[in-house]
Amino acid sequence: MKRRIRKAVFPVAGLGTRFLPATKASPKEMLPIVDKPLIQYGVEEAVAAGIDTLIFIIGRTKNAIADHFDKAYELEVELKTRGKTDLLRIVRNIVPSSVECVYVRQAEALGLGHAVLCARRVVGDEPFGIILADDLIKEDIKDGGALSQMVRHFNKYQCSILGVERVPPEEVYRYGIIQPLPFANRISNVVNIVEKPKPADAPSNLAVVGRYILTPRIFDLLANTLRGTGNEIQLTDGISALLNEEQVLAFEFSGQRHDCGSKLGYLIATVEYGARHPELGIQFQTYLRENFYRLDESAHATDN
Repeated sequence: MKRRIRKAVFPVAGLGTRFLPATKASPKEMLPIVDKPLIQYGVEEAVAAGIDTLIFIIGRTKNAIADHFDKAYELEVELKTRGKTDLLRIVRNIVPSSVECVYVRQAEALGLGHAVLCARRVVGDEPFGIILADDLIKEDIKDGGALSQMVRHFNKYQCSILGVERVPPEEVYRYGIIQPLPFANRISNVVNIVEKPKPADAPSNLAVVGRYILTPRIFDLLANTLRGTGNEIQLTDGISALLNEEQVLAFEFSGQRHDCGSKLGYLIATVEYGARHPELGIQFQTYLRENFYRLDESAHATDN
């Protein structure tokens, strides 16, 4: 019987230190891209892929994430009383009623591999998706969201799939890099995977970026994975062990990725999504066109 992907894990327990002081009391995943928090874009991508159980791996400072996806009775009453039906509909449909949200506490920040391992009891003996909210991936008009594309390939091949993107060779040190063997259109067999290699040692420039589908065998392997890079339990090391037992594919998804784990990537995403916003896009584009040179001059004045 063919297995299907019903559950997705969101590792969101990190401290978000790159965005301090903004993240001192508020999770990085709750930073807005125009009018939605970053985490909501990932949730919408998961729901569109057919996910019915969202598993959030949270830390003690991440209660705002649970609050965001919870029902807000007082707000709904207020919006209903004021006749703001459009806003009421938005608030009520942040997560469809058919989708369950589960929250698991990661007591210690021991790495991405450990965060995924924390989901074991909820995932059980099923293949599952992983979405790293830092990687905001715009839906492709024709192919759909990145996770939807990967789910379609999982339905065909029934094995673990890593979402990958070609990065400049000088940036491979920031990613897990695969050694690929061509398999199908935009799909490779993963021969090896190396965490943050030096450019001279990288087996390719295909980087694993924020989207995974993994079989449940990964849990046993992560449970026996020693701390690696950064003295953390690395998901890459668990996947490397999985390669010795099962087929693992890499898929070059369609859709523009924004690295919102960096300040520059976050700013670029805000501008890109603002320029395409259905309500504000035209006005924002006009502002950018009319003020680009003024903004540029202001930046130079600040530098001086």
